[in-house]
Amino acid sequence: MARRSKTRDPEALRRKLIGLLSRFEDHLKSDGLREQVRALIPVNHTLRDLGCSLLQDDTTHSARQRILAYLRRFAGQIVDGDELMVVAGISEYARRIRELRVQEGWPILSGATVKQLRDRDPDEAGPVPEDIPPEMKPDQYLLQQDAPDRDAAYRWHIANGIRKKKGAVQDKLLEYFRKNVGQRITSEELRYVAGNRSEWARRTRELRTEEGWPIVTCFNGDPSLPVGVYVLVRDVQGPAHDRHIKEIVRREVLQRDGHRCRWAGCGWSQADYDKDPRYLEVHHIRHHAAGGSNDGDNLVTLCNLHHDMVHGGESLDITSLSE
Repeated sequence: MARRSKTRDPEALRRKLIGLLSRFEDHLKSDGLREQVRALIPVNHTLRDLGCSLLQDDTTHSARQRILAYLRRFAGQIVDGDELMVVAGISEYARRIRELRVQEGWPILSGATVKQLRDRDPDEAGPVPEDIPPEMKPDQYLLQQDAPDRDAAYRWHIANGIRKKKGAVQDKLLEYFRKNVGQRITSEELRYVAGNRSEWARRTRELRTEEGWPIVTCFNGDPSLPVGVYVLVRDVQGPAHDRHIKEIVRREVLQRDGHRCRWAGCGWSQADYDKDPRYLEVHHIRHHAAGGSNDGDNLVTLCNLHHDMVHGGESLDITSLSE
């Protein structure tokens, strides 16, 4: 069993460490390799004890508690992983950070997550919020706000059970969404449910675009959501619809409709579409599954919000081209 670091008086530990290092000079002069390594074990233990004793907080008895206390002390600031390793007193600090994120809901941003947000799939693209750092190293972390998601522990237990089941990744993701209808779900949770497989984002998008599940994000349906958050609005699957429209036909429909959503009273401005044309999608007026064709006469331009509404059961309400 691995040794647990112990919190003690930092000054006493400092003096002990100096004494051990001073005596190590003799080991370097006279001992062989194994004796030298063994002589450094108490040095290593003392150094770890010193690191985890710096917080001087009676509530930080475990490595996870010490990591959280340190991040809260510097909330909103980028912290190196080596700093967390020192105060944790263990080398497996990254695992404890994952536990804080997934099991306890602390909004800890990692450098790996920042890279994923900036290199995300083009179908989920959009402006990166200003509060996302322009660059972070993979082993850097940032506590975005000093408050946890109180429902995270409950969702984690659900995710853990689904993750262990046999079956396709998309089926697991859908089950997790349906057990959390209307709740905000993070990309971290979806990745965990998918067994850390990179296909989770593509499978989630297919649930919305091909299977008709009303899943919204800040780029598809609800701009008020934070980046990397997904919500299944209703536990109702829209009619299956086919997205395999020829690109030339899709472009002709967009041009015919003036590159704007044809839904009556749509609030999105032309500037929104000019900024990111992926807000616009092409919809089958008569569903493909019901025999509708992929011809332009059976297609209409909708923004992703109203497209999801139609496939969620809303009646199609479009304006004429002359309006």
